[in-house]
Amino acid sequence: MNTQKHLSRRAWVELLLLAVIWGASFVAIRIALDSIPVMTSVLHRTFWAMLVLWLVAWGKGLSLPRSVRIWGAFLIMGMLNNVIPFSLMAWGQLYIDSGLTAILNATTAIFGVLVAALFFKDERLTQARVIGVVLGFLGVSITIGLKTFTSFSLQNTAQLAVLAGTLSYAFAAAWARHHLSDLHPVVAAAGMLTGSTVLILPLALMTDGVPTLALPAITWAAIGYYAIVATAGAYLLYYRVLAMAGSGNLMLVTLVIPPIAIVLGAILRNEALPPNAYFGFVILAMGLLVLNRAGRRD
Repeated sequence: MNTQKHLSRRAWVELLLLAVIWGASFVAIRIALDSIPVMTSVLHRTFWAMLVLWLVAWGKGLSLPRSVRIWGAFLIMGMLNNVIPFSLMAWGQLYIDSGLTAILNATTAIFGVLVAALFFKDERLTQARVIGVVLGFLGVSITIGLKTFTSFSLQNTAQLAVLAGTLSYAFAAAWARHHLSDLHPVVAAAGMLTGSTVLILPLALMTDGVPTLALPAITWAAIGYYAIVATAGAYLLYYRVLAMAGSGNLMLVTLVIPPIAIVLGAILRNEALPPNAYFGFVILAMGLLVLNRAGRRD
């Protein structure tokens, strides 16, 4: 049985800060997409975050992994945790609002429970977890509407693309636990982003051409935010909160991200979600809370 961790006042503050950082990243990505293509936006995100995290690793005196096996694991981790979800979600944001993307992103925790149960014996599907998963998928169905699964449109496809990205996140978490759990978190994150950059660079060159640096100031501000603050900085903050509060309590961050993204999307992009999106998120949030309580009992 795992030792139960509690949310101290400091952990709560840092958890809320992490939610604000990630919530604002959805709007920042959408702003950047006004000026740069999808693959180029992902390349900016992984490249600049990679540089920052390797500088942090160097400052901490952490050694560079030399094992070919580990670097192979970084490539797969980068594909599952960055290249696939970042690309799918950025493309999806071209056709759906930032707030809706953030709501659908919260299903990462739902898929994470299912994927973990598939690969790890100590992550069994208890009755409480099944209830949480069912509530989560019910909330998603209400949010996107059942017609999404029966009719084709760019908006419907974009919603499914975002959900596919969250499924990739779930597989990435399982891969990281199996192959990267013995590495320092900063090295693991920097190595993953290196693998991501190696993979996304040729894709960006093939689809978008050579990236230009002649971008509007607002675009560079958005890139700087989502790459340096919301990726590199957020990874560092994530592991701090994880150490203080534990993975179960950290899941609560997924409940705070969507409201922040919705508010910022409304203020900065004049976005407005339909009522079913809010109702669906409430049901999804109930599922996440059930999963959080189930995780605490295990």
